[in-house]
Amino acid sequence: MDNLSELQTEQSNPASRDIDLKPVLEVLKIINDEDKKVPFAVEAALPDIAAVVEMTVAAFKKGGRLFYVGAGTSGRLGVLDASECPPTFGVGRDMVQGVIAGGLDALVRSIEWAEDDENAGREALLERRFCEKDVVIGITASGQAPYVIGAMKLGMEIGAGVGAIGCNKNSQTFNHAHHSIFVDVGPEIVAGSTRMKSGTAQKLVLNMITTAAMIRLGKVYNNLMVDLVPVNKKLIERSKRLIMTATDCDRETAEKAFEESDRHPKTAIVAVLLDVSAIKARELLSQSEGRIGLAVKNFHRNDA
Repeated sequence: MDNLSELQTEQSNPASRDIDLKPVLEVLKIINDEDKKVPFAVEAALPDIAAVVEMTVAAFKKGGRLFYVGAGTSGRLGVLDASECPPTFGVGRDMVQGVIAGGLDALVRSIEWAEDDENAGREALLERRFCEKDVVIGITASGQAPYVIGAMKLGMEIGAGVGAIGCNKNSQTFNHAHHSIFVDVGPEIVAGSTRMKSGTAQKLVLNMITTAAMIRLGKVYNNLMVDLVPVNKKLIERSKRLIMTATDCDRETAEKAFEESDRHPKTAIVAVLLDVSAIKARELLSQSEGRIGLAVKNFHRNDA
């Protein structure tokens, strides 16, 4: 941490000088103007994000898992993104995991000192049986957190895929990754408050990584999340509407297909699209990497 004063995220932002003397509306305008810069910073990093997605998809196809490791805001964002993958994409809870310095308590209260223990980051992954098939992505705005670096070092040692997301050009985490994502958001409105622009950038990048990876795995058909898990009334209703939208069928047909497919929307969609049984639809999906579009294409090719 000797170079903390040199980090971009620690610098004073000229745009927010004397912000403490401004009226509330002007304060909000300053914050909003700076926030508008974040998507453009993410855009500049798209090639590097794509490389991380490709690495992650390759790991998933081999049965590997994705681990986000972070501290503070970065760790909470990783846990958030990981926790939303099962209900959204119908994957197991262990496929994408968020690991935060300080453990579960750190999700609801600040445990700032937890990030200083490099060995703890390593041990956290070992406890989860982290192996060479997996991917670890270190998330840290400053790029300095020893906890994150410890986890990434382990990944490099055992031959796992390793990525890094940071908002400082000279992030130390970049020295321990196969692919690095530098999101140049500039100084924060409040110097050092990386829950702001840096946190927003990290959230956008994490959304991209898991969403793009799941699209490549066939969890999305057209632009519909077809592998959602209907565990409550809202999601059951959404599943039925999803089947209707994807197949242009009526509600009665959608409800029948939904039940016959054991309430698995993706299977129901294939069954309706191709006018086949749920059993045949499952078979076609199994032969097509779980991708509806590919299943439909293969069916018509074989039928021809």
